[in-house]
Amino acid sequence: MSVEVELHHDLNNESANHSGMPWFTYECNLHLDYEYRRMALFLLYLLLFMAGLLENTLVLWVNWRRRRAASGVLFCIINISLSDLMVVLTLPFSMLEFAMDDVWIWGRFLCKFTYLVYMVNFYSSSFFLAFMTLERYLSLARPSAPSIFPRETRQRWLVCAGLWTLSLVLSLFENVHVNLVEWEEPGCFMWPEDNHNEWYATATCLGLIFQFLGPAAIIITCNVLISRAVATVPDVRDRRDVWLVHVYSLVFVLCWLPYHMVMFLLMLEDLNPYLYTCNTMEVLFFSFSVVESVTLFHCLANPVLYNFLSKSFHSNLINTVMQYLPQASGNVNVNGADNGAASKPGRTERKVSGGSTSQSDVDS
Repeated sequence: MSVEVELHHDLNNESANHSGMPWFTYECNLHLDYEYRRMALFLLYLLLFMAGLLENTLVLWVNWRRRRAASGVLFCIINISLSDLMVVLTLPFSMLEFAMDDVWIWGRFLCKFTYLVYMVNFYSSSFFLAFMTLERYLSLARPSAPSIFPRETRQRWLVCAGLWTLSLVLSLFENVHVNLVEWEEPGCFMWPEDNHNEWYATATCLGLIFQFLGPAAIIITCNVLISRAVATVPDVRDRRDVWLVHVYSLVFVLCWLPYHMVMFLLMLEDLNPYLYTCNTMEVLFFSFSVVESVTLFHCLANPVLYNFLSKSFHSNLINTVMQYLPQASGNVNVNGADNGAASKPGRTERKVSGGSTSQSDVDS
């Protein structure tokens, strides 16, 4: 989390002052407004919390009742929304932390728990996005091949449990070193007692490989292949259907690439403390919390890209709302939506809805 980097900054500056030697190669002449950043991040987290809570709750409310009969793509979307909602619910703790200038008042348990939730989402959302994109590609290229998340079999739940377990294991690698640390004021930090640089470099590399590079390779490759396949479908009326696929890849990269770039540069500084100038380090420390907040925009982008742009989601949303209206008995059916029931007999599991590029339009 951002406070970990700032603590590292403070400790290094403190050691430099005690030794009488400058920490950086050159004197600092760049002074950034941390107070303005603190207020801006508080407002940004407030926006992310309200919008993310509304969007992901709505997606889960509409899709949850179809989780057992849903296609593999929709099943991944449900898990992504569940993961995003979990991290959104921890944002009020971060908001107050920013408001109090990185002071943590919630105790040791919530320190470790909120960090764990953040890290589980960090990995699980990317894993399910990658598997969803792969499932989408296979449904186009090999419609007769078995689904990664087949309906009404144990394989679906085993794969799902495996992805959540892998996310948890990778998260625990960092979380075991998260604790409440007294440094002028109590703060929640990932701060190993021994071999800090080695732990930090290892955690950075694990996140870069498992959370970004691996999923990005699958997402970008499959989306390029999907766009080529969709372009050949006769009922694709405009280029929007093709370019929307590339938006999926672009949003993933924009949300996560800045974060991993800053993390990688900070890792290099840990391994070689005199690599950067003071001004460079000031920019990196200042930007860390900013790029960390940018990653949370995936909690807002995912519901829009993979649900709100889907015609089938619109139909199911209307049917779900109609079920709770007095004049509707639950038999209203809009655009052929199934009102949460299992798919119609004879409907193939891997069927593709024409040339639609909306992820949840695949047999949803």
